[in-house]
Amino acid sequence: MTASCGAEPLLHLQVNGEARSIAGVPRAATLLHLLRNDLGLNGPKYGCGLGQCGACTVHVDGVAARACVIPAHGVAGRAVTTLEGLGTRGRWHPVQAAFEDAQAAQCGYCLNGMVMQAAALLARDPQASEARIRSELSGNLCRCGTHIEILNAVQRAAVRMQEAMRP
Repeated sequence: MTASCGAEPLLHLQVNGEARSIAGVPRAATLLHLLRNDLGLNGPKYGCGLGQCGACTVHVDGVAARACVIPAHGVAGRAVTTLEGLGTRGRWHPVQAAFEDAQAAQCGYCLNGMVMQAAALLARDPQASEARIRSELSGNLCRCGTHIEILNAVQRAAVRMQEAMRP
């Protein structure tokens, strides 16, 4: 489809497993604004707006990415997964379930980023060591001080995922 005289082209992407076509997305719009403002997905949070705190983390083609610094049109044709698409209340992803079990949230603002970053790590490395988990989550800021609970939750999720893979 060819855009006419300043009109924004239709943006095609997959969000949480569903094909989406969104009209009128400005070239300057970030993925975070598209997800929150246009699609009503509030898992990813606006934190710093600089890609440094991790609150806006989503998966783009399975890789953790900071949605606040990615142009919305930069994900055209790609698969985006938000916290809402990772699991459902009735069937949570093992990382989400482990965070609940470990009570790894206080204010919850960092929770989206921590869960999404941890899920991406465990998808790549289901046997991640404590040092690897710490390293992977080091770019996600938590001001409430639940770091120990978060680490415990990710370790629980790793064990659950390993057990689920055994015959």
